[in-house]
Amino acid sequence: MPHLLVLDDDAAIREVLAEIAREHGFSVAQAATMKDAVIQLQRQQPDLVLTDVRLPGASGMEIFSRMPNSDAEVVVITGHGSMDNAVEALRLGATDYLVKPVCMDRLTEILNRVAADRGAAIDNMPFQEPGRFGKLLGISDSMEQLYTQLARVAATDVTTLLIGESGTGKELAAHAIHELSNRSNKPFIAVNCGAISPNLIESELFGHERGSFTGADRQHKGYFERADSGTLFLDEVTEMPLDLQVKLLRVLETGRFMRVGTHREAACDIRIVAATNRNPEQAIQEGKLREDLYYRLSVFPIELPPLRERGTDILFLADRFLAALNDKYGEEKAFSEPARQAICEYAWPGNVRELKNYVRRAYIMAEEGILGADALQPQIAPDGAGQAARVTVPLGVTLAEADRRLIMATLERCGGVKKQTAAVLGISAKTLYNRLEEYTRAGYEVPSEDRKPQAAEN
Repeated sequence: MPHLLVLDDDAAIREVLAEIAREHGFSVAQAATMKDAVIQLQRQQPDLVLTDVRLPGASGMEIFSRMPNSDAEVVVITGHGSMDNAVEALRLGATDYLVKPVCMDRLTEILNRVAADRGAAIDNMPFQEPGRFGKLLGISDSMEQLYTQLARVAATDVTTLLIGESGTGKELAAHAIHELSNRSNKPFIAVNCGAISPNLIESELFGHERGSFTGADRQHKGYFERADSGTLFLDEVTEMPLDLQVKLLRVLETGRFMRVGTHREAACDIRIVAATNRNPEQAIQEGKLREDLYYRLSVFPIELPPLRERGTDILFLADRFLAALNDKYGEEKAFSEPARQAICEYAWPGNVRELKNYVRRAYIMAEEGILGADALQPQIAPDGAGQAARVTVPLGVTLAEADRRLIMATLERCGGVKKQTAAVLGISAKTLYNRLEEYTRAGYEVPSEDRKPQAAEN
């Protein structure tokens, strides 16, 4: 079920938009302020955001900086006399805009398009089309093996652990498992454990009773209750506090949980799919993941291959993303040969998410219908020559050390700017800060933001 976030300070408008979205198969969260929106983003990442430009004490444009690595589509709502806002929103990454009073036909078109793109119904989920498995794309042998594993585990209720770098498509793989399971007509809820405050994550997972803590002015249903009979996807599970990992383990073993502020147990029937971008064994050694929870989660572990190891999939995906943009805007733009060469040579540390964002940017920058190598981001073609920067990792180096070298080299190239580094790597800012804190404690020097961008060498 696709998820919508409505951000508008007018309660009547929010409710009308929410009701229409529910009729089109969306689950809906509402926010009246940017602060409320941030809370909703932490609870569940949306597939679509409808935001008013003018908000109390803020601008709706801020939503773009609040979810820099999200694949969510953003549609802004603006007044007749504020078309400049719509143009600015499109420049920042909005996919469309609506003018007040909102045209219901336009809104319906947007909802139908997003629902179809995100696979709102299983009948629209292509699992037989060559090169596509649900919302995953790829024709390489490694992806075909992945498709086989996902199809086999989906037919069971076995707890599954997805292991892969950020941007490899772990949430899409979880979606595929859900859509092929006998729970496909029940809720699918994705939770980013690394994006929720440690002080709130227990309440978000298990819910809380009114008055159980300061600010708890009403009863709140947690993700386990909301996902009952369906699938709960726990992303970045290694970022979950250790004390909460103990409680999660108990829920997995007994199928029962307690809301914060009560001693009454409640039962739940949920299929758990977890994911991590860390090496699980190393996370255990570093005290980030309980060993007993790891064995409970990894009944059926699946590794998602990084894009750099998928061969011809790189150009296959780039061409698919470009074709989708051409179809959307009625253009016939194409990559130049130098650009295609640069795409193949680059290591894509941010994986598929980074590639998709690159194609979008190059599409905007294209002149005379050609996406040239000069439209590549500086991290991909630092000298404008279409040659990819590389990080050399000798055989025998641990995965954690290779990860550190890549992160540090990217940070150096981005001039120490952490937000840009996270975007290039395709990981959340929180994940990057956590890694850098580990490196600092281990005695490594972390580049500061006053450094000038340099070529990545190692």
